[in-house]
Amino acid sequence: MSNSFDQPLDKRRRKIARARWDSEATGVIAERIARFTGTPRFLIYLSIFVVLWIAWNSLAPDRLRFDSSEIGFTALTLMLSLQASYSAPLILLAQNRQDDRDRVTAQNDRQVAQRNLADTEYITREIASLRLALGEVATRDFVRSELRDVIEDLARGEDSKTLHLALAERDSKIAQLEQRLAEYEKSPTTQEE
Repeated sequence: MSNSFDQPLDKRRRKIARARWDSEATGVIAERIARFTGTPRFLIYLSIFVVLWIAWNSLAPDRLRFDSSEIGFTALTLMLSLQASYSAPLILLAQNRQDDRDRVTAQNDRQVAQRNLADTEYITREIASLRLALGEVATRDFVRSELRDVIEDLARGEDSKTLHLALAERDSKIAQLEQRLAEYEKSPTTQEE
């Protein structure tokens, strides 16, 4: 063996093969165990196991006992310590996986919120443009008031030249209103509806 620690080991010289673990499968198993150890069923099973262990090793004949009550049920203590020493890392592994899932979920929620904000801003701009377009469209009341004005002018009995000018003015206003209405109907905002 080389005394130089700054050089990597030759792969051919390794005698012990490394175990290859599927991290996803290990994580799933760890989550199942952690999920089970956090249930009331597990606590009931563990309590029944401890009571049976203590009862057997206290009440059974001496030749059938396997853990002495005089020295404080050492084997039971070791088994419970072993179970606790495995439970803590399994719970931490399950929590880390849950944190990863929560992080992905939060990132997806942020992306959805950004898309919703962009959609809301777009809809707000469209509504504002519709309001502006509707402000330029002649309403039915406006057209009626213009026609009333023309009729009143006609009813006052003005001469025929004035009458022809009023009719021409009325026709031009109607043409303007029809043009505005046609432009409004052709606008992209009304076509989307």
